[in-house]
Amino acid sequence: MSNIAMAYSTILRRLREEKTNYKKRKLMLMSRRDFVTVQISNENTLVQIHKPEFTGDKVIASAHSRFLISKGWKGSRKNVPAAYLTGYYAGKKALSKGAKNVILYSGTRKYTQRMAAALRGIIDAGLEVPADKEALPNDARINGEHLKVKNDIAKIKSSIDGEVK
Repeated sequence: MSNIAMAYSTILRRLREEKTNYKKRKLMLMSRRDFVTVQISNENTLVQIHKPEFTGDKVIASAHSRFLISKGWKGSRKNVPAAYLTGYYAGKKALSKGAKNVILYSGTRKYTQRMAAALRGIIDAGLEVPADKEALPNDARINGEHLKVKNDIAKIKSSIDGEVK
């Protein structure tokens, strides 16, 4: 046995807790474009559009699926149509603040259909996002035809259009 001391290397806390993928984040920041994050919890969907800055990421626009309740939404606020409308609302807010093109930053979360629905809502709002049309949900899923509780998606979209200029 030799007397060589074992070196200890510290692992960054956010990497250790699997909260940040630093390689993916570095590539995203090097593009110098605004980015979208989609978080889906047990009950709600949160879509935020960020502008990366040296002092930290600034939130340009944010939309939470709780706003759907005021529009007469019935049922789940984390399904595909709710994620689509939340993304649409966040996209409209970001357009009014001057954002033009964004990229999706999923971080350590995997790409899901609900994340894709929020991304399609952002695209339909008018923001440019590099995304393949085949990776986004079709109109039947967006309109909630697969769900038991039906909501009028077109009516809610038009009320968002009237609310956010």
